[in-house]
Amino acid sequence: MTQVAILDYGLGNIRSVKKGLEKAGAKAVITSDCEEIMASDGVVLPGVGAFSEGMEQLDDMKGTLFEFVEKRPVLGICLGMQMLLEISEEYGIHEGLGLVPGRVRGFEKKEGFKIPHMGWNNLTLTGSDPLFEGIKDQTYVYFVHSYYADTAPEYTIAETDYICPFSSAVRNKNAWGTQFHPEKSGDAGLKILENFIAIAD
Repeated sequence: MTQVAILDYGLGNIRSVKKGLEKAGAKAVITSDCEEIMASDGVVLPGVGAFSEGMEQLDDMKGTLFEFVEKRPVLGICLGMQMLLEISEEYGIHEGLGLVPGRVRGFEKKEGFKIPHMGWNNLTLTGSDPLFEGIKDQTYVYFVHSYYADTAPEYTIAETDYICPFSSAVRNKNAWGTQFHPEKSGDAGLKILENFIAIAD
């Protein structure tokens, strides 16, 4: 059975991610142990909260994550996806992991739009990627965020429009990220988790 390590660094809805991965057919372990992480087939970097706090608390696991992603897949979810990028503008300028080129920016206020962007919205798939195998263009998924990824088209595998078009899923080599929550996105989200497990297998 494919083992997926969910990084436990004190931020994130790790229980629901674990349930989602188990439902999708993985052996999911919540861990901050570097040996257990390196013994896994895939890694999920979850996250809910502030970027700077996330990067600070991830500190001891950064080196392990960099080593892991050289050969095996990593999936960042929500804040976890944003942490994959180079820079965040959330409460000042903060350095990210730099696994995906790009910058995290805050939504600008616009009449008729609430911040955070919360609820169901659709994905415009920008090419074919194994993470979205069997997922139809314009599929609806679940979002909760006030900041978004601004990255180049070559790293964008799905786009969503809210206040402005933004990268709702990204990829660079073995690093994938989804701004939305697959574990809260019903059957489509489950399929995306299944696809990640297949990539890790």
